[in-house]
Amino acid sequence: MKFMDEQHERFIALAGFGNPHLQTVLPRLLRRHVTLQPHWQRLDLPDGDFVDLAWSEDPQPVQHKPRAVLFHGLEGSFYSPYIHGLMARCQARGWLAVVMHFRGCSGEPNRLNRIYHSGETEDARFFLQWLRTRWGRVPTAAVGFSLGGNMLGCLLGQQGEDTALDASVIVSAPLMLEPCSLRLEQGFSRFYQYYLLAQLKKNAERKLRAWPETLPVNLTQLKALRRLRDFDDAITARAHGFVDAGDYYRRASALPLLNSVRKPLLIIHAKDDPFMSSDVIPRKNQLSATITYQMTSHGGHVGFVGGTLFQPQLWLEQRVPQWLSPFLDG
Repeated sequence: MKFMDEQHERFIALAGFGNPHLQTVLPRLLRRHVTLQPHWQRLDLPDGDFVDLAWSEDPQPVQHKPRAVLFHGLEGSFYSPYIHGLMARCQARGWLAVVMHFRGCSGEPNRLNRIYHSGETEDARFFLQWLRTRWGRVPTAAVGFSLGGNMLGCLLGQQGEDTALDASVIVSAPLMLEPCSLRLEQGFSRFYQYYLLAQLKKNAERKLRAWPETLPVNLTQLKALRRLRDFDDAITARAHGFVDAGDYYRRASALPLLNSVRKPLLIIHAKDDPFMSSDVIPRKNQLSATITYQMTSHGGHVGFVGGTLFQPQLWLEQRVPQWLSPFLDG
């Protein structure tokens, strides 16, 4: 395990835009236009459901290229700026990038009586094995953002040496879900809770209208939910076999599993992340020897906007490929 301190953080916030909320929102303004035309593919799952894949290019003629697998955050997708921006950078480096959309996140509701959650690793496990079986063995790395980062941390801890990944990066992950849930009910962070809850409810309503009775609530009950914890109590927990939201938060948090990670992993957090609390910062004895932990003073939540006013830069699009390059290009 290696901790990176302030003098090695290599991230300097854009002058005048160090505020965590500005950092969190700015990428949406800087990556408003998608420059990459993805190649879409549907992957059928063993239980009869599906997930949709967005590739940086058609994998058939380029299956020999190193692979970068991306896992998005809560209600994210290929169109999230941190996803399509990084995918374009990966393609420019000669890598084949692919994002696995969690069930129901690609624009079409999934069919079964479930959705996705922070600790649900079975779909990613199946997908990574399918990648190797269908497209052959090449150097493969994964990057998980926020919820997708927590999920990736759970998967890496569960699999240890047996993971199909050569290296991974986790960005802005809520490694302890309960404290992060409480943080989103405080101060300006409630704005993010309001936004995320609205997205979750919109997606759940679309699912209920397409596949009635596939969630443990009806439309009236759905509309009455006021907090993310209410959603997790009423839907996430009940749809996936947890007792309640508290049980889900305890059992789906990645931090207790990080000591079992056996492949190289970089974890990036910003100290001022408005989604987080100090409970998310791991202690040295909670991380395995293969983990590098990098905390920056600024950056917000999946923000990390640096550069200059005339040429702002999304630092993650530089830092992540730089760290993964020895594993994918070597």
